[in-house]
Amino acid sequence: MSFETILYSVDGPVATVTLNRAERLNTIVPPMPDEVEDAVGQATRDQEVKVIVVRGAGRSFCAGYDFGGGFEHWNEYLATEGEWDPGKDFAMATAPEMSPTQKFMSIWRTPKPVIAQVHGYCVGGGSDFALCADLIVASEDAVIGTPYSRMWGSYLSGMWIYRLGLARTKFHALTGRPLNGRQAAEVELINEAVPFADLEARVAELAADLASLPSSQLAAMKLVVNQAYENMGLASTQTIGPILDGLMRNTPDAIDFIDRAEDEGVGSVISERDRHFGDYSEAPPELQPNPDNVIEP
Repeated sequence: MSFETILYSVDGPVATVTLNRAERLNTIVPPMPDEVEDAVGQATRDQEVKVIVVRGAGRSFCAGYDFGGGFEHWNEYLATEGEWDPGKDFAMATAPEMSPTQKFMSIWRTPKPVIAQVHGYCVGGGSDFALCADLIVASEDAVIGTPYSRMWGSYLSGMWIYRLGLARTKFHALTGRPLNGRQAAEVELINEAVPFADLEARVAELAADLASLPSSQLAAMKLVVNQAYENMGLASTQTIGPILDGLMRNTPDAIDFIDRAEDEGVGSVISERDRHFGDYSEAPPELQPNPDNVIEP
């Protein structure tokens, strides 16, 4: 199976799915969600595979959805005659056959444990994706956040809500403030943070630990934990989140934001959005991911 936006490889009992738009910080465009779902399905069907690793090529895990060009690459599912169609958006957001969120949730649904290897930027929809994994290991300087909390979006997978307590969730939901990898581990948004130099080795070590166990045992333990969170209303949250995301992309403020992004450039409007907070691209260099930390696929 050949892919446009990802790479898929198998080494013994470990399958690796690598987001492969390094020149665009692995931002999400079609057909990436479909290809992730296909690759996870392939790993699930492969009886030799016991563990799945997801990661990003280049300088980042994933910098969220690519809204260059005003999201036009999704127009087939979101627009009619060039105008936003809320009915289409609603259908896409809620149909498992079309919803990008539900396709990324394939890493939650597969009975095989999934480890997310996070470095660089893991923001917006990229964080919604990574947090669906069973175990998440990040480099200490990774930046994990939802800048769409400030403009042009809403929680998608809901995993920020289910992984954090109420006080933390409200803070990040309302401010969009990011966490570095070390902070994310401290508040238990993720499992571990390690120096970038140790990241691949630590993920490989965890994968080997899991691969030493029976697949049926891994599947049973994953299922019982996942089911507890499903019983808390995860599916309902994932219904309303993407619907609200569509609305928040089409308010007057959001339309002005994307129009200016087309005229002035995405970097300009993002800079304006984050300048008051002094984070993401507006953070001082020591609070940004090290650009020399690169994953070579």
